[in-house]
Amino acid sequence: MCSGRMELLAPMRLYTLSKRHFVLVVVVFFLCFGLTILIGIVGPNVIVSATTQLNNSSKISQFNLSSQPLSTYNQQLWLTCTMQLGQPYDEKWKNLEVPFNMSVTIRGVTKNASVQHFNKEKYNQTRMLSCAPQCTEIIVLHLGHLNYIRYEISISFENLPPFYQIKSYNFTWKTYNPSFSQMEIWFRFVFVVLTFIVTCLFAHSLRKFSMRDWGIEQKWMSILLPLLLLYNDPFFPLSFLISSWFPGMLDDLFQSLFLCALLLFWLCVYHGIRVQGERKCLTFYFPKFLIVGLLWLASVTLGIWQTVNELHDPTYQYGIDGNNFQGMKIFFLVVAIVYILYLLFLIIRACSELRNLPYVDLRLKFLTALTFVVLIFSIAILYLRFGTQVLQDNFVELSTHYHNYIL
Repeated sequence: MCSGRMELLAPMRLYTLSKRHFVLVVVVFFLCFGLTILIGIVGPNVIVSATTQLNNSSKISQFNLSSQPLSTYNQQLWLTCTMQLGQPYDEKWKNLEVPFNMSVTIRGVTKNASVQHFNKEKYNQTRMLSCAPQCTEIIVLHLGHLNYIRYEISISFENLPPFYQIKSYNFTWKTYNPSFSQMEIWFRFVFVVLTFIVTCLFAHSLRKFSMRDWGIEQKWMSILLPLLLLYNDPFFPLSFLISSWFPGMLDDLFQSLFLCALLLFWLCVYHGIRVQGERKCLTFYFPKFLIVGLLWLASVTLGIWQTVNELHDPTYQYGIDGNNFQGMKIFFLVVAIVYILYLLFLIIRACSELRNLPYVDLRLKFLTALTFVVLIFSIAILYLRFGTQVLQDNFVELSTHYHNYIL
């Protein structure tokens, strides 16, 4: 029954590939991937930074800092602080985290050299200081988009622990490298054009067949290719033309849609390849949409939560809402574990039931190999980007900013 149904489906190029052609496709894929990695390695640095060291010899109560001139190509701005101690490290500080108060005033300088206050005069936040053995870097503020050509920041620290003899403060400005931003624009443009061409060729190749005769992979490709076009974000240049949070939020939304559609694709294909004929919405699609929809909802909620709070208060950090953040983090991880277990169950059942069937066996092997290649590359990129803290302090960034165009 399965093999008879296969004869009615629109033909796949996979069935007509010889071993030589298949190897050639794999080699071309890895060459293209290696080329993008090479460009990322030899290209400009993603982040540029400038550090100002201020001594604490005179017990300064307030620090006045001024950023370097900025443009829209700098995209975002971070200011961090690292305290240097003037005393030897003590073992009793190993797991010690001490709260202290931080007050920040932000002023923006416009093109006509006028100075304006940012939102309100002063932001007051509590930060945690840990020195084991080096003091941790403290994020003073983060601006997701730049409205001014320069920023003037006044910072004061209060209630610092007296047993820490602070020798100096290292303030570091971090922004995107303008050269990297220009290269990113061209990269995205190239990927948008290539995706559009591939989408047109795919639609042209299936024009003679009714959608009822398409295989489940072909139906999903008709959804994934337009979403991949949005993932590469044809509206990305708006980020450099208008100073607003909207282009960045739109980019995050497109990326989360494509990645969740890819997760849904794996579930539907591994299940659908075993279920021929009608696939009922309640029993086939609903559980998959529920699991992936919860993942998408959690990632979008975290992104909106962070963005909205930073718009009102650039000194905001998700650690301030520690309980809510931990709850959302646990919820996301539980749903992700359920997804992984469900996917493994579908893969094992598909491999055990269909491995001896003609054509289906080839589709299954190719899909499984491609899935594991994508997962391996994704895990490697995440580890190189975030290190061993991938699911801790960088959780919000991981959930909302999964950029993998250039390492």
